[in-house]
Amino acid sequence: MVTVLGAHKIATTYEDMQRDNQPLDTVLVPLEDNATPGLPSLELPRSPVASAIDRALDATRNHVPISQLQAQEFVDVDFIDSAAEYASFEANMRSSTGNSQPLILKTGVASSTEAAPISDGSLDLDDGARHVAIVIGTVAGGMLESTANQVAEATSYEDVSDDELELFDEGPIVLTEEIAADTPYVPTWQTYRVQQGDTFAALAEHSLGLGYREAMALLDQVPDKNILTRWRIGDTFEYQLDEDGHLLALRLMENVRDGYLIERDSIDSDFDVASIERAGEASQRLYAGTVSGSFTRSAQAAGLSSAEVSEMARVLEKKLDFRRDTRRGDEFRVLVESDIIDGQRLDPRVLAVSYEGERMDLTLVRNPEDNHFYSPDGESLDPAFDRYPFSGHYRISSNFNLNRRHPITGRTSPHKGTDFAMPIGTSVVAPANGTVEMVGNHPLAGRYIVIRHDNGYKTRYLHLSQPLVSTGERVTMGEQIARSGNTGRSTGPHLHYEIMVNNNQVDAMRVALPENRSLQGTALASFQEETAPAMAALMSGEPGSVVAVASAPAEGNADEDS
Repeated sequence: MVTVLGAHKIATTYEDMQRDNQPLDTVLVPLEDNATPGLPSLELPRSPVASAIDRALDATRNHVPISQLQAQEFVDVDFIDSAAEYASFEANMRSSTGNSQPLILKTGVASSTEAAPISDGSLDLDDGARHVAIVIGTVAGGMLESTANQVAEATSYEDVSDDELELFDEGPIVLTEEIAADTPYVPTWQTYRVQQGDTFAALAEHSLGLGYREAMALLDQVPDKNILTRWRIGDTFEYQLDEDGHLLALRLMENVRDGYLIERDSIDSDFDVASIERAGEASQRLYAGTVSGSFTRSAQAAGLSSAEVSEMARVLEKKLDFRRDTRRGDEFRVLVESDIIDGQRLDPRVLAVSYEGERMDLTLVRNPEDNHFYSPDGESLDPAFDRYPFSGHYRISSNFNLNRRHPITGRTSPHKGTDFAMPIGTSVVAPANGTVEMVGNHPLAGRYIVIRHDNGYKTRYLHLSQPLVSTGERVTMGEQIARSGNTGRSTGPHLHYEIMVNNNQVDAMRVALPENRSLQGTALASFQEETAPAMAALMSGEPGSVVAVASAPAEGNADEDS
């Protein structure tokens, strides 16, 4: 700071030492007309300025930011470094101010308590004089009151207790080292990829920290030992080790959904084995296609996986014979829900399917209440099945008997049907809805008919006098299909009747037959309301698109490929 005293003005230049590379600021304080050059004396009679100085001395000992001073007038101040420069400066000052004795005071630290002249004619200021100059600048800038308030309000941010101070008796604490020292060991999951020549016994000893006995005991605990003994190159498993490198947990997956978790609390405890079953995200996708040759190839060409084709065929086979009823150009649409895990579609479930063909039009939708399929009107895919293929009552002339003695040859010859003695020409009716699979004539069986019913059962009618249906024709329960007779090898007029389950003859009089499951009343209304979204997606959705995504898979067992 440099203060220049002229005839009528005091010029104070102040540099904020806490802000580097800041230009010098200058503040002018006007003086009275009768003022004389020289430093103000603190011994003079008290004046408003002197009182302000006293107040300032008590109020602050710190610097005042130069940005808060209010400048009244600016002058240029030259710093004199030599006598030659001083002579030039003195001449200029005389000509501009008319003052014959300008005084220049230069900041600095004197070697004694009194300021002593230096060779260039300037005068060093002691600490007291420099402080007075600071006070004068403060008073002139109008900062005395605000500075006093700042000092009065100054305080510590927070109180520090004795306990906290004691923490620093031996120097500062390095928190990162303290935290690392106090952090407990946390095991992390690591992944191992099986390489050629790897065996569980070798890895257990070298990589998992298990002894031979522990490894053998672990093999005995796993429900499926193949998951640990039959590895393929590229298979992976995950494991956790403790601080000393001993096995804590082992996670092995048989596939993307199922696996085992093997874990223990410490090296001294036994392993516990738990099954893992991952839940996927249920996604509904619509497929559509046209039959061209094989139905299976046509469905795969539409985008269905092998598992989804098998599930679709399982649903339709009760109504549709893929070998006889499908024709080139037939169209199908199917809404399939699958669980998505790691990008794979698992456990496909057909929600709705429609088939429009030359020989059959069919629409089926799954009922969420019982997982059975119905038509949109609530008609069951498994309709009622009558016990007898005729009206009225006729005597059984020969029961179902696998140990029966043949009436002509006398040898043991199983009888795999039920014979009803009845006059030739008696009406024979279909016991359930179905499709005529075969109509023919055989030397032993005579004229005969085979019908495949919608519930998967088949029925056969032998020794007929006249078939009334043709191969491939759809029949309904109670519809007349033939007239009884005595054709082929027969001992008299009768109807030979068979029921086949899974292509095996069973006792038609004892086999359990499906009952009518068609929906009615409130059950039908609830079914139609719940399946409305699936039906809308089936009829109007964009093929190949994801129709809906659910957070959990729908209820029902996953069906195996057929």
